[in-house]
Amino acid sequence: MFRDEDFERWFKRKMRSPFSRGWFFEDIEEVLQDIEEMMNRELKKFTSRVPKDYVRERKLPDGRKVRELGPFVYGYSMTISRDGNPVVREFGNVKPSRHGPKIKEECEPLVDVISTDGYVNVVAELPGVEKKDIKLSVMNNILTISVDMPNKKFYKKVKLPVEIEPIGAKTSYKNGVLEIILNAKKCKPKGASIVIE
Repeated sequence: MFRDEDFERWFKRKMRSPFSRGWFFEDIEEVLQDIEEMMNRELKKFTSRVPKDYVRERKLPDGRKVRELGPFVYGYSMTISRDGNPVVREFGNVKPSRHGPKIKEECEPLVDVISTDGYVNVVAELPGVEKKDIKLSVMNNILTISVDMPNKKFYKKVKLPVEIEPIGAKTSYKNGVLEIILNAKKCKPKGASIVIE
């Protein structure tokens, strides 16, 4: 972030000599240097919070070593619910916070939940995952999707709009897209009928 003192320093320099020869290009060069310094400071702060599993060293052909960070994934999808309110779903392994990004080992997949009469359809994106590595579990109205591979980890608890019947679920997985169709639990009527005498 561009700090106040950086702006004040730049502004004072600009006001000192606004009409001197070449002042505009000199100022731009200095501003670009200030921005580069700021980016380097922020990158150092960010890399100090990265889990060790996300930092790799690689040797280049000329013998130098370079540090590589990642993968870092952050995204969101936005839809409109039936009642007209926006629904925002985040995915990835980076979560924004007031004190900078938080990086998790597991990546949250992008998940869409569609509820229709008697069914709940869940679609999750799990790129680069084999079907055998996907684990699903369901309890009441919570579906848990997890993948634990040496190089990829996904984890997501999905709150479903209704309670479902785990028996009779249908799944398909193709090209990194998992689709789960669940039967909604049939509600038993509450109360009892009263016979008039």
